[in-house]
Amino acid sequence: MRTTRTKARWLVTAAAGAAFSAGCGSTAPSTPAAVSSPTASPAPFGRQEVQAELEAAAVAAGIPEGLTELGSGPSLESAETEKERKLAALMARLSPCTVSWTHDGADAASPESEAKYESEPDQSRKQLDVLLSNLAARGWKKSGAAKEVPVGDRGTYFMATYKKQGWTLNARHSTLSTWNQSTAMVTEDACFGRLTDEEAALLED
Repeated sequence: MRTTRTKARWLVTAAAGAAFSAGCGSTAPSTPAAVSSPTASPAPFGRQEVQAELEAAAVAAGIPEGLTELGSGPSLESAETEKERKLAALMARLSPCTVSWTHDGADAASPESEAKYESEPDQSRKQLDVLLSNLAARGWKKSGAAKEVPVGDRGTYFMATYKKQGWTLNARHSTLSTWNQSTAMVTEDACFGRLTDEEAALLED
């Protein structure tokens, strides 16, 4: 389960950042001075703004708030192997470039819960769809087609990617008969684009 969650959280996509330019006005001789309007600077869009949009989209979807984190990953104190220590150190370095969100759900294993699973679509999966629709209304653009694949006979795994102003959001949802989880990992493209091949491979293991 730990490996699966790590892959779901740390699937990253590198992309180039957007460039902005500003124009300037001028006046012509022997004519009244033209009034020039300064080009408005684009509003900053950093971790705080990403977190605020993610939390607002979650609340609008009816998902409990307070589930986002600025930065995420294993701690050095919990690392036991050299590989885990390297991963923890890398996560600490990348922490300023990430925002994560998680929502877990569980039902007791019982004939009633299994019958409910058979007869009703997963409610948290529906909520994730609404959350993503809310983000799309805020300017997040879908990147590629969403995918939903079966997990054995009793579940599915959903994946979707969105982009906005130099950030990439990877949404995931795991559905099983007695457990489900929705996650969103948002990463800054320029930051993750500087990863070496070795570091990228460490994240994907």
